[in-house]
Amino acid sequence: MSKKRIFALIVIAVMLTAILTNPSKEEHEKIVRAKAEQLLKSQLHAKDQQFFGLGMQLFGNDIVDKFIQTSVVVDNYYLFSLTKIKWQGTEQTIGGGAFKHILLSPKIDEKADEIIAALKKI
Repeated sequence: MSKKRIFALIVIAVMLTAILTNPSKEEHEKIVRAKAEQLLKSQLHAKDQQFFGLGMQLFGNDIVDKFIQTSVVVDNYYLFSLTKIKWQGTEQTIGGGAFKHILLSPKIDEKADEIIAALKKI
């Protein structure tokens, strides 16, 4: 076989693998949920950490669920997928997924600080 055919077969194999292992919307939402809970926990002071578990059980899970339903958008393409946050009319990409892995960018921390600052004003 020629080098061109071998290269074409390898590219086709990689593309087929990417299609079959593209993370689902639920997996993206699970990762964003875990990151949101971590960011909420980091925003609390040390003395408030003991109330975090109770607060998350009472109010936090509903707040995180509503945030994910209304603000998190997953663009699922064939080879990869992108996670975006819609906030105040703008969309910003905060992560991407391919080959069963989802990576969140550091932009999510900046966006979380902006969102929490806006919520504190309310």
